[in-house]
Amino acid sequence: MSDLSSHVRVANKYVLYCHMFGLARLLLSALAAVLLIPVVVSPLSAEEGKLFIVGNDRGGYLHDRLIELENLQRNGVAVEIRGRVCFSTCTMFLGLPGACVDPDTTFGFHGPSRNGRRLAQADFDYFSQIMADYYPEPLKSWFMKTGRTRISGVYKIKGARLIQMGVPACQAA
Repeated sequence: MSDLSSHVRVANKYVLYCHMFGLARLLLSALAAVLLIPVVVSPLSAEEGKLFIVGNDRGGYLHDRLIELENLQRNGVAVEIRGRVCFSTCTMFLGLPGACVDPDTTFGFHGPSRNGRRLAQADFDYFSQIMADYYPEPLKSWFMKTGRTRISGVYKIKGARLIQMGVPACQAA
């Protein structure tokens, strides 16, 4: 995985440059990411550490997800993806140390865009690589070759298939 802090810095500059968010939205989303992580993360026990269970998550802005990933990693929080769906930027949780998946969760992959519109090729390649850096092989290679080519809609892959590709399965709840 690449350096989260540098990705967040680049995404911040890109977001501001592209005017994807108003300043108020940007500040509120960053503040929400910082303030909400401690609320939704609850320790299981002193031995087991902290756990963040991902329910149904249809994704969101890359900038916001990078902040969330950085906070989870910095705080040593384990991630279990157990919802019915994990689409778009939600799939980036797969790159966190110790992340696991439920075999029944449906994952949805697509390439980066700006509100559903294609990016300039250089930006598309750059942000595709940032996303791919959160995927283990062979998922990373598949994403760069195939998964990122879809902008409208998603390629759906079940958690069971990701487990076959080497992503750890979550223990039964």
